Formats: sequence, C-alpha cells, structure tokens
Amino acid sequence: MSETKKIGNYRYRILALLMFATTINYFDRSIIGVMAPTLEKMFGWTNTDYANIMISFKVAYAIGMLSMGGLIDKLGTKKGYILSIGLWSVFGMLHAAVRPAFSVIGFAAARFGLGFGESGNFPAAIKTTAEWFPKKDRAFATGLFNAATSIGAIAAPFVVGWIVHENGKNWQIPFLITGALSALWVFLWLRTYKKPEVHPDVSKEELTYIQSDSGKAESEEKLPWKSVLGKRQTWAFALAKVTDAVWWFYLFWGAKFLAETFDVNIKNIALPFFVIYILADGGSILGGYLSGVFIRKGWSVNKARKITLLICGLIILPVAYVAITDSKWLAICLIGLGAAGHQAWSANIFTLASDVFPKKATASVVGIGGMVGAVAGILADYLLGSVLDQAGNTGYFWAFLVAGSCYLIILGLVHLLMPKMTPLDENLNLIEE
Repeated sequence: MSETKKIGNYRYRILALLMFATTINYFDRSIIGVMAPTLEKMFGWTNTDYANIMISFKVAYAIGMLSMGGLIDKLGTKKGYILSIGLWSVFGMLHAAVRPAFSVIGFAAARFGLGFGESGNFPAAIKTTAEWFPKKDRAFATGLFNAATSIGAIAAPFVVGWIVHENGKNWQIPFLITGALSALWVFLWLRTYKKPEVHPDVSKEELTYIQSDSGKAESEEKLPWKSVLGKRQTWAFALAKVTDAVWWFYLFWGAKFLAETFDVNIKNIALPFFVIYILADGGSILGGYLSGVFIRKGWSVNKARKITLLICGLIILPVAYVAITDSKWLAICLIGLGAAGHQAWSANIFTLASDVFPKKATASVVGIGGMVGAVAGILADYLLGSVLDQAGNTGYFWAFLVAGSCYLIILGLVHLLMPKMTPLDENLNLIEE
C-alpha cells in the first residue's frame, strides 16, 4: 500500500473509465439477446430472421474493426474513443424507433450502426491500457476492464426484467437508457484523459513505473495501417480472436437456448445470467492476474501468456456437455464455466497485441483481430440459425461441442505462428534479444 501511495495511482482512474465504457457497451449489446424470445413472439421472427439480425451487427463490427482500429491509431485514443461511443449510443437508441411492419429490416439496420460504433471500444481500450500500464500489469488491467463486459451482461436481464412485461410492453425503454450513460462517460473522459507523459496529475514516479518495461520511447510518426498486415504476429492474434464467436453465442443465443430447452422466460432469466456472467467476471480478473503472477516469478512473457491460455482451454472443455444434460442448473453452471474460461483467455489474448506490437500499432492489430472474430461469428450465426430451423434444438449440440473444443486447437495454431512472441520495434522489426 505504501508503495502504491509513493508511485501514485492515477492510471486506475483511467482504468475505471475503461470499465465504465465497456459496461455501457455490453449492456447495449446484450439487451436484444435477453429479449430475443419475447421479440420473436411479438414480431413473428424465425431462427433465421434472428440470425440475420445478429449477422447485421457482426458484419458492421467486422467492417468497423478494420476501419475503427486504424482510425483510433490515427486520431489518438481520446478523440477515437469519443467517436466510437457516440456512434453506438445513437444507434442503440434507434432500436426503440423500430416498428412491427419492418421489424427485421429495422432491427438489422439499427444493429448495423450499433456494431460499427461498438467496434471501436476494444481497440481504444487496449491502446489506452498499453499507454497507461507496464507489460507486467497489462493482462490484469485488461482483465479488469474486460470483466465489465459481464457487468453489462448481468445488468441487462435485471433491467429488462424490471421494465419489460412478458407480452413485450415497454420493450423500447432499455434501448434508451444507454444514451444518458454515454453522455456522462463522454463528460468524464474529456475531463480526465491525457497521455500519461503530458498529464499534470501523473507523478514522475508513476510515469517511470508506467514506462518501466517499454524500452525506447516511440516516435510520433504514424504507421500505415497496411504495414501490420504482412506480420505473422498479426494473424496469430487474429486466429486467437476466432473464439469471439463462442462468446457471442453465449451472449446472443444463450437466452434462446435456455428458453427453448428449460422454459426460462424474460422474468426469470436474470438469475441464470447472473450466475453465468459473475463466473465470467471472476475468470476475466483471475486470468489476467495469473499471467502477471507468472511474469513476476521470472517467467518470460511468452511462457506466462501461453501457459495461462492452456489452462483456460482445459477449463472450457466441459462446456461441450451442456446440450446433452437434462439439468437446467448444471447447464447454466457449465456455460458459466465456459464463459469464465473465455474471459480469462480473452484478457490474455488482448495483451498479446500490446506485448508484441508498438503502442502506435496496437489498435490496428486489435481491429484486424476483431474483424476476424466477427467473421467467425457471422458464419456461426448463419449455420446455427439454419440448423435450428431445419433440425430443431439438436443444432445446439454441435454449437456447444465446438464451443468446448476449439480453444486448445487454436492455441496450438497460435504457437506455430508465433512460437517466441518476440517484440517488434516501432518500425515493426524484430527486437534483438
């Protein structure tokens, strides 16, 4: 505690704002998944209709990840983050304007805008973390703000269950709430954020700590976005992000699975989601903390990150059993275990980009990886919607089988592409060890 006081802790105010933004992001993103069984009945959607609405979000997310990541690197974190949250807030509120006569097209259009805006959150947050935390603390810091995804996902069913009736009355109100929250965040961000090296409230000791393992200071010269495309390290990170499809499966299809398999409705979904996402929160924080512990023990960053990812993959394996159990609460706990493992995985995967790439390329790399994850989610939505309409709930068996087994396979491929995780300098050349 005395060391923290001596060093200073302004970086944790910045981290708190990252957590707040990510909570808003996932609250906005999760609302439609919670209300999916109710909206399907109100508007007469098929599984394919619902899948197409989800695909619209992910198409925009994929496009946004490519463009927003590079744009954030170009504009800088402060302006880029405000642009992102402003876009997603406007389109999030526009969901409430959709009318039954054009519900599929209307929701798809609103989701498209939401997806494009929300694509900027993680590139901006990871870039901010790289600016404000040394490598040994980044996975833990990332785990903390990444845990806010679960806070948003937990809040959504409670707010929806409190406001929205089983017949769908008041369904528009949850979509409007995030506008006020986003306005508050922008106000706080404008008052709080500057780069640490020019921030008047950052002590010399804290700045020294933040830059303690950064090596040579980077120039202000911008890197062309295309410069990272030819690097194997970029595609190793992107391959690891294919697992985003699993997380989105839990987020957007979880309530439908529980409704169709165990008759869980909009009024009693809150407790199952609370269990699932509180476990996910714990996984995110512990996963980020664990690799930091390994680094402090003297392990290389490469070994610490990959051993942690291996542990995550093993923890996730039992989720493959979900679709063949008759126990509602066993299914919920196994999904929660899978979500916990995914969030621990995600906290460490995000740090791979800032471990290897210079800070000025981080958002671009995260954007490319997010685009690949979104494309994987698009394919998963298309296949699952088609299978569920044609073969019924047996489609969930294959979904959970893939969700449980893909992490270990992907980790092996990531290791082949990036066996040593050797950092790149500001010109994207390997740094000699």
